[in-house]
Amino acid sequence: MPWWAMAWPLFGWALLVAGIFLRGNVWLATVEGLAIFAVVFAAVYHAELIAHRVGEPFGTLVLALAVTIIEVALIASMMISSGPEKAQVARDTVFAAVMIVCNGIVGLCLLAGGVRHREQGFQLQGTNAALSVLIALSTLTLVFPNITTTTGVGTFSSAQLVFAAAASLVLYGSFVFVQTVRHRDYFLPAEGSGAEEAHTPPPSNRMTLASSGLLLVSLVAVVALAKSITPAVEKMIENAGAPKSVVGILIAGVVLLPEGLAAVRAARANRIQTSMNLALGSALATIGLTIPATAAVAIALHKPIILGLGRTESVLLGLTLVMSLVTLGTGRTTVLQGIVHLVLLAAFLFLAFVP
Repeated sequence: MPWWAMAWPLFGWALLVAGIFLRGNVWLATVEGLAIFAVVFAAVYHAELIAHRVGEPFGTLVLALAVTIIEVALIASMMISSGPEKAQVARDTVFAAVMIVCNGIVGLCLLAGGVRHREQGFQLQGTNAALSVLIALSTLTLVFPNITTTTGVGTFSSAQLVFAAAASLVLYGSFVFVQTVRHRDYFLPAEGSGAEEAHTPPPSNRMTLASSGLLLVSLVAVVALAKSITPAVEKMIENAGAPKSVVGILIAGVVLLPEGLAAVRAARANRIQTSMNLALGSALATIGLTIPATAAVAIALHKPIILGLGRTESVLLGLTLVMSLVTLGTGRTTVLQGIVHLVLLAAFLFLAFVP
């Protein structure tokens, strides 16, 4: 195991301890911001090692679930410690995660893989299964609050919130069952895709166990560092006059960075099936786990929560889902599809700052 895979997570935790005694120090916040990226690289290394040991599709599921659970903890802690001004943080983060995954991570994977290998293939059945669940999840949780009439626009009543949370868990749980048990072959590399290359021998049980622990340490450090610098980032956003939804974009971007790097590296290694499993699986986990968790916090602590998207965001979500069906609907990918998704990501980011 390389030295940095162990050193960077420990360095991240050392900075967090230093922050207890040097609270509000500008230089420390700057170093913490830079350290996040180093810890992310360590997390990606450990995630790929575990994935190599357990095989597909379980390996990609490990990273998706680990990152999403930490993301849920971060959002829930912000809801608990803040007032009504954070009522939309779950919505902004979930929506940003879907946009970043479906347009940013998928776009970069298709572009990077297409540039290096011209054309790549993946299992169409697995991708269609993931997209069908993603469409249902995102519509039920982010669009329906705008058309229900029991409460104000953009919100659910307690009963509606419980139903949305239960539906999210059922849909995500069903997808995981299909991915790992019932139709596991749908999520394995397609025959003739060029991904059946020889790999190094899988790591030992001892190294896998060590990497599992270090992966958890790395992910917690990433989120803790992100939360530590959030006040300074929020102040910068406020001074710049940018909308509050930008905070959700930053949270989602940092949390999804390990998965994004792992997915792009897999695409460049001609393992586009692994990239699709990582990307779409993380989008599903983000909604399927975050919405129930934040709903539980909102109901138990009587915290306000706004889930309904605005008109601009709803159009962007619909356009992204439609284009995902079209670009990923053939089982073959090229650079053009990657460019289309990256342009949609640019539109999302531009409209976030210039609504």
